[in-house]
Amino acid sequence: AAASGELPQVEAEVRRVNTRANTVSLRHGPIPNLDMPPMTMTFKVSDPALLEGLKAGDKVNVTINRVDGEYTLMSLEPRQ
Repeated sequence: AAASGELPQVEAEVRRVNTRANTVSLRHGPIPNLDMPPMTMTFKVSDPALLEGLKAGDKVNVTINRVDGEYTLMSLEPRQ
């Protein structure tokens, strides 16, 4: 698996945050490393701390990878 430093940054908008399930729903641009077109879908998060302070409507840059067969949010930072 690629280290998060090698993963492409993807622009996204937060649609829903579920801290209980450790998931976030994102409307995202293309994810080149996963061959995924732009869409809205829900991702597991690699670290629940990524969800702290996150709310619907936030514009973020994310990296996403496949971990144990599941699409997983590896990093997230607010978009300037």
